[in-house]
Amino acid sequence: MLVWVTSLVILVFMQIAVAVPYVVYKTMSGGSTAGLATDPTLIFISILGVVPAHILTFLIVWFLVTGRGRRPFWQTLGWSFPENFGPWKTIALAAVLLAVGVLFTQFLGGKETALDQIINSSLKARFATAFLAFATAPFAEELVFRGVLYPALQRAIGMVAAVAIVTVLFAGIHVFQYYDNFGVVAVITMLSLSLTLLRARTGRLLPSFVLHLVFNGIQAAFLIVQPFVGKSSPDTRPVVGFFFHHLSRLFI
Repeated sequence: MLVWVTSLVILVFMQIAVAVPYVVYKTMSGGSTAGLATDPTLIFISILGVVPAHILTFLIVWFLVTGRGRRPFWQTLGWSFPENFGPWKTIALAAVLLAVGVLFTQFLGGKETALDQIINSSLKARFATAFLAFATAPFAEELVFRGVLYPALQRAIGMVAAVAIVTVLFAGIHVFQYYDNFGVVAVITMLSLSLTLLRARTGRLLPSFVLHLVFNGIQAAFLIVQPFVGKSSPDTRPVVGFFFHHLSRLFI
């Protein structure tokens, strides 16, 4: 639990730390600070602050899992596929969850989320978000939630309670980004439950990581391509553009 709390504190601290120099520079150069909350450059810099936060999180997890280097890191985490659930089944499950997610956002709907506003603030913010969601977020989040937190809780209180707690904690930290969109919150909860059940069922971490990586990676690719797709109105949006629109709302 301390590792989980520490990872959140580091995430918040690093985003503030990288943003402070820009705020100071803008203040000293006579620029207005009234619109900092929507400043595209500040938003972009804050996104970049997630990278060192994820690196520090990895180092903390490595220190704990290996016992300061006395145990093998990957083997202790369960970084392998079981015989009954290989990479192709994992990729197929990710595709199914994405398809269900698109249906959820289409029929349940919801307002524009805070993450939508960040992504739409600038192209550089969009691309930086896509990079983080594919390159670092699945790895860092799986290390904390299913790599450290789940097995500890499973040993202490049993599998069912551990699955429930990890599912709620993972979904909960994302809810503040999407609270205005019930469809996306439902998808996050579905993904969280799927990732945790997969960890519990296989006894390995790698399937959950690959599922998370594919789920985010496909969305990252669409997120990058979306600005270059025809921007027609919702009633006349082509099928591809319609799919891009709803898929980008699932970004986790």
